[in-house]
Amino acid sequence: MGLWDLLSVQWQTALQEIHPLVEHIDTELNLLVAEGIELAPSKPNIFAALPISPDLVNVIIVGQDPYPTSGHATGLAFSVPNDTNPLPPTLRNVMRELQADLPASNSTNYDLSPWRDQGVLLLNRVLTTEVGRSLVHLNLGWQEVTLEIVRAVRRVNPSVVGVLWGNQARTLLAEFSTERVVTSVHPSPLSAYRGFFGSKPFSKVNELLAESGQSSINW
Repeated sequence: MGLWDLLSVQWQTALQEIHPLVEHIDTELNLLVAEGIELAPSKPNIFAALPISPDLVNVIIVGQDPYPTSGHATGLAFSVPNDTNPLPPTLRNVMRELQADLPASNSTNYDLSPWRDQGVLLLNRVLTTEVGRSLVHLNLGWQEVTLEIVRAVRRVNPSVVGVLWGNQARTLLAEFSTERVVTSVHPSPLSAYRGFFGSKPFSKVNELLAESGQSSINW
């Protein structure tokens, strides 16, 4: 199945202007697979973070690129299968901050699809990498695709909350209303102690949602 065909009809309509770019990326990915390169995530999961329609998104959490460890990347930024052991250090830091921010959550669910099901779009800035290699698909064109995904959501939900973790994510800062955005450094071990820990992103998101009369996220 082609990459474009993995999108719902609603997303195809919303992203029509970049259809040629998605087809180009698809061609490039097929060439890599033909060379025996393992993609992360696997091709069927590249758009797994997207709900059926842009108007179902109330929060967009933006990361960097997928986990390069085989079996970790699921198509949802920061998420891994529940049986993953050990956890990627970045996700471990996310869960640590969640426990500090909202101690009552007691979440031990590392598959973050329940967040998606509540309207949280877990969007990496770059949607693919290769197993064993990080940040190798920076030049495929994914940044334009993810920019259009954010804009498609904002067209139908101008009050969407943006959570931007790290430099790659902050390139989207201008796409959100200044009063509806939460930013910090990336939760990776290299930067988490420089502003991610203690940033309380989860409670801040729920406060912003409450201000606009939207349901809080059960993190």
